[in-house]
Amino acid sequence: MRIATWNVNSIRSRIDRVAAWLERSDVDVLAIQETKCRDDQFPELSLLAAGYEVAHHGLSQWNGVAIISRVGLEDVQVGFADMPTWGDPAAAEARAISAVCGGVRIWSLYVPNGRTLEDPHYAYKLQWLDQLHADATGWLADDPAAQIALMGDWNIAPRDEDVWDMAKFEGRTHVSKLEREAFAAFEDSGYADVVRPHTPGPGTYTYWDYTQLRFPRREGMRIDFALCTPALAARVTAASIDREERKGKGASDHAPVVVDLA
Repeated sequence: MRIATWNVNSIRSRIDRVAAWLERSDVDVLAIQETKCRDDQFPELSLLAAGYEVAHHGLSQWNGVAIISRVGLEDVQVGFADMPTWGDPAAAEARAISAVCGGVRIWSLYVPNGRTLEDPHYAYKLQWLDQLHADATGWLADDPAAQIALMGDWNIAPRDEDVWDMAKFEGRTHVSKLEREAFAAFEDSGYADVVRPHTPGPGTYTYWDYTQLRFPRREGMRIDFALCTPALAARVTAASIDREERKGKGASDHAPVVVDLA
C-alpha cells in the first residue's frame, strides 16, 4: 500500500493537479491539508470517478483536512479528544481527521503555525501538540501493535538541517526549542519519522515559500512528516518527497511526501 501526505494550499485551486498526481503516483491513500473550503465546497467528483472515497472536514476558507482513499475509508473521526480551541468564540478548528484505510489508521494533521514566539497562536500550537501527543501515547499504550500514521504539515523543522539557513530563523517559530521538544516527544513515545531515513539531508525539504524565488534557490524547509507506530514503521519499504510536483504553474508551496508499505 502506498500512502502520502500533501498540503495542497487550496483544493479547489488544485483539484486537477491532485487528481493527475494521484493517477501518476499510484497512491492508495492521500492525507490532505489546507483544503480551504467547507465540506459542501470540496470538489470530489473527479476523485470519486477515479475510484477514491473522500472524508473531508472544513469549516471555512481557512485550514481544512481530508483523507482520500481507494482501499477503504472506515471509522472516520473528526478531531481528537480535548483538542484545543481557537478564536472568539473559541471553537475547534478543522485541523485533524482520521480514518481506517486498508487496516491502517491514517491521520491528516494540520498543526497550527504559531506565527511568532510572542503570539497567542504560538501557545495554542504548543497546547495543540501536547494534547495530540497525550492522545497518541494513549493509543499506543492501549494497543502496542496498533498501525497508526500521523501524517501532515507539522509546521516544525525538527533539526537544523531542516531549514535552508538557521541564521535566518533565529528567534522565529518552526525551529524554537519548545516546538522541537514537542515534536521529539512523539518520537520518544515510539512514533518513528519513517521518511527521513529514505530522504536524508541536508538540503532535503518539503516546503518552499512562494516569495523571493525560494524554490529555484533551494531555500526550503522540511515540515511535512509521517510519524508511524512501531508496527507500521516495520512495514515501510521506501519513502520519497516528490519535489517535481512543486514545479510549474499552479503548484502548491508544499511537495507530496510518499510512504510505501509492505
